[in-house]
Amino acid sequence: QVQLVESGGGLVQPGGSLRLSCAASGRAFSTYAMGWFRQAPGKEREFVARINWGGRNTDYADSVKGRFTISRDNAKNTVYLQMNSLKTEDTAVYYCAAALSGLGTPDAKRYDYWGQGTQVTVSS
Repeated sequence: QVQLVESGGGLVQPGGSLRLSCAASGRAFSTYAMGWFRQAPGKEREFVARINWGGRNTDYADSVKGRFTISRDNAKNTVYLQMNSLKTEDTAVYYCAAALSGLGTPDAKRYDYWGQGTQVTVSS
């Protein structure tokens, strides 16, 4: 069993930055792929970024490419999402997720564990 707890959300002005963290409990964190997803009001959950078990392979949604960076620290059982140049359309609840398959995928159905989410609001 893996428990995921996100933090770091909040209110930020357009053009600002936030760093989200996702702390994992349980064994074998370093073998899981990790992903970040988001869900805006009235919209379906969408893929944001993913990172493989070792941290060398990453993938991003086109909408965040060049602005967001996913990383992980396996010694701390934590995955991060650095978000720069934030836009109003980035407003959403952000979720981290863990996949037992260590490669990761943009498909939310392939993830086995989910956090409770953290709200990110981009507004002036």
